[in-house]
Amino acid sequence: MDRYRKRRLNPRFVILCAILAALTLAVIAAGISRLLGGGAPPAEDVPVPDYVERDYLSVNEWSRPGEALKKIRGVVIHYVGNPGTTARANRNYFESLSDGKLATYASSHFVIGLEGEVIQCVPLTEIAYASNSRNEDTVSIEVCHPDETGVFNDAAYGRCVELTAWLCREFHLKPEEDVIRHYDVTGKLCPLYYVEDPAAWDAFLEDVAAEVEALEAAEADAAKNS
Repeated sequence: MDRYRKRRLNPRFVILCAILAALTLAVIAAGISRLLGGGAPPAEDVPVPDYVERDYLSVNEWSRPGEALKKIRGVVIHYVGNPGTTARANRNYFESLSDGKLATYASSHFVIGLEGEVIQCVPLTEIAYASNSRNEDTVSIEVCHPDETGVFNDAAYGRCVELTAWLCREFHLKPEEDVIRHYDVTGKLCPLYYVEDPAAWDAFLEDVAAEVEALEAAEADAAKNS
C-alpha cells in the first residue's frame, strides 16, 4: 500500500480555475486589441434618429479612448471654429489625431454640417474629448458655420435644435438646465456667436424646449392611436 494516497481534485475547483483562466485570457486579448488601436468596446450604442450617419472613429488614445460614459447629465454645444468646413472634414480631422503626431486630444459625439447633415463620431456609451471636465457626463455636438461670426446657418441651426431636443427627450434632460455651451464649462468663447449674444443662446434653448414638447405630443398621439 502506498504511503501517500493521491488526492482527487474537487470538480468545482477545476471548473472555477477554468473560468478564471478564460477571463484572464479575455482581459489580455482586450488589452492587446486596445494597444493595437483596433476593436470597439462591447457595449451597444443607443439607437439614433434616421438623419444621423454613424461613422465612428477608431478606438485610440487621442480622440476615442473607448471609456464608458456611465451617466448623461447634459448636452454641450460647440462650434467647429473653422468657417466653411464640412461635417465630414471635421470628423476626418478627429480621426487624423489617432496617430498621435499632433499630440492633441479632441473629438465630439456628433458633428452637424452646413446642410444639416449629422455624423456620429463616438457612441453614446463612450466619452468624447470635447468638454474638458464635463467629458464624463455629457454628450457633445460640434456645429459647422459658414463664416467667422460663428452664426449657424438655418440648416445647421434647425438640425442642432432637433438633435438636442431628441437627446433631451431620450435622456430625460431639461433644456433650460442641462443644455450648455462649451463656454459654460471652461470660459472658452465657444460657440462664439452664442457666447457673444446671450439672447441668441436663450432663443436657442427656447427652440429646443419647444421641440421637446412637440416630440412629447407626437409620442402621446402615437400611443393613443396604437
